[in-house]
Amino acid sequence: MFESKKKQIRAKRFAAQALVLIVSAAMMSACSSRLTVHGSVVDPERLAEVKPGEMTRREVQEILGSPSSKAVFDKESWYYVSSRTESFAFFEPKITERKVVIIRFNKKGIVADVDKLDLKDGKKIEIVERETPTKGKEYTLIEQLVGNVGSYMGRLNKAGSEGAQ
Repeated sequence: MFESKKKQIRAKRFAAQALVLIVSAAMMSACSSRLTVHGSVVDPERLAEVKPGEMTRREVQEILGSPSSKAVFDKESWYYVSSRTESFAFFEPKITERKVVIIRFNKKGIVADVDKLDLKDGKKIEIVERETPTKGKEYTLIEQLVGNVGSYMGRLNKAGSEGAQ
């Protein structure tokens, strides 16, 4: 009888250890980092096929595909932008890699220049937290409610007087 009691204790201890191991494994897998890639990833071998002074816009598009963006003002530059982010658990995602390929065309639509930028070429922009003041009056909640009721009543009166004519 004493032996069976020992077996039961060992079985319970083994089950508890197994449960702790399974829960630990589940928690660790939930905290693994996730990688995501966004944008137009340009294959370096395909990019090497783009020859300045020789290729047209159509030929570049056949090789690299449609650009992520085109220059707003002169329409002479195409941008292929891609970024890779890594997120870990509930923390804010971190950009681990960014690549920008800029294809510039001359006025005839021939490739003039190919430029490559990466994450170290970027600049961090500080956002200003202040608010721009606006003209006008700030109304309290009561003033807003009374004003809305007043304008609603005015519309009702106007609609009623139009029907009476």
